[in-house]
Amino acid sequence: MKYWERIYHQRMTTAEDAVKVIQSGQRVFLTGNCSVPQTLIHALVQRARAGEIEDVELVQVLTVGDAEYVHPDLAGRIRVNTLFISDNVRQAVHEGRADFTPIFLSEIPALFRSGELPLDVALIHVSPPDEHGFCSFGIEVGITKPAAESARVVIAEVNDQMPRTLGDAFIHVSKIDHFVPVSYPLPELPQGQPGEVQKRIAEHIAELIPDGATLQLGIGGIPDAVLLYLEDKRDLGIHTELFSDGVVKLVEKGVITNERKTLHRGKIIAGFVLGSQALYDFVDNNAMVEFHPTDYVNDPFVIAQNDNMVAINSAIEVDLTGQVCADSIGHRFYSGVGGQVDFIRGAARSKGGKPIIALPSTAKGGTISRIVATLKPGAGVTTTRNDVHYVVTEYGVAYLHGKTIRQRVQSLIQIAHPDFRADLRREARRLGYL
Repeated sequence: MKYWERIYHQRMTTAEDAVKVIQSGQRVFLTGNCSVPQTLIHALVQRARAGEIEDVELVQVLTVGDAEYVHPDLAGRIRVNTLFISDNVRQAVHEGRADFTPIFLSEIPALFRSGELPLDVALIHVSPPDEHGFCSFGIEVGITKPAAESARVVIAEVNDQMPRTLGDAFIHVSKIDHFVPVSYPLPELPQGQPGEVQKRIAEHIAELIPDGATLQLGIGGIPDAVLLYLEDKRDLGIHTELFSDGVVKLVEKGVITNERKTLHRGKIIAGFVLGSQALYDFVDNNAMVEFHPTDYVNDPFVIAQNDNMVAINSAIEVDLTGQVCADSIGHRFYSGVGGQVDFIRGAARSKGGKPIIALPSTAKGGTISRIVATLKPGAGVTTTRNDVHYVVTEYGVAYLHGKTIRQRVQSLIQIAHPDFRADLRREARRLGYL
């Protein structure tokens, strides 16, 4: 028996016993996206409900699935500190039962590594060890690897259904304190079918993407829709914090080859994936795909090394000067900055790069314009007017970089919904923009 095999078997335990190392007042990292270690987090919740722990801070980013750990009955026992507001914790944040820490995705690893946000325990989810004793972090590497490298104690669910992903995506069994063997399918988050508005936006964006471009795609219907309109492109590449099933389809059709990338030629670079079982099967042991921590993937200076970098991100509203709000609805926090600013700035510095903000022109069934004279009171400026280059709605493309306020106002009104253009012109004149 190899030395690592002895370690592995000696440290194998149950979820119930593993979480007993977590003490009151400690800070615990929870692996996120579709990689939440379900058995471990349930065991931790049971301890809390039994009154065995209190004042435990649970640090997460985006998590998918039921979040029983933010249930009101756990108040005072487990309190979430989320670095991006996923829908399963949004109500708890709004009700003051959970905390939100705004931060660029590229800077989260440094929070852990520097000790600015020290971690007592990391709950992670990995593939079984290979012949050399290395486990892969699977479908979520970006934040989890830095957290696991920084925490004093690491507890891992070892799931034989977790894909073995490649790149800077491994941890040796000697670095893990407790192993909990599990076997269950990972949650899936398949792409939905885009609506007509999303399709029109996607068509406009596709016209901006040249052959040989490297793409970053954010979360949502618009980035997913864009992939449907790229089948006539050639030699596209991917450098993105996440990707989903649409990328796989374009790889299979020979559209995404990564052969004209100027950084990591021939490779898809990502931090995590969100999608279906078919996506998980695609990334399993696939040498085309490399996963890396987000302080590398999302570093604007790394991103900029990709020529013709096209970054596509969404927004809640954009004001007439070009300020982008993507993380709140007025003062009410909705999501987080994520990687938007990282990639907008990286693409702006790329040779031939195109930073794109995309959004439908209206919300709430067409009753509210998302191109607005001024952002709502309390709304956060996710991306500043100085960073914005392209804004796209279903009515076209506004190019703002290097333009005067008057020129910006005119361009943005042209891509606003026709029902709101007259009001926007009136407001622009009142504000002295026209």
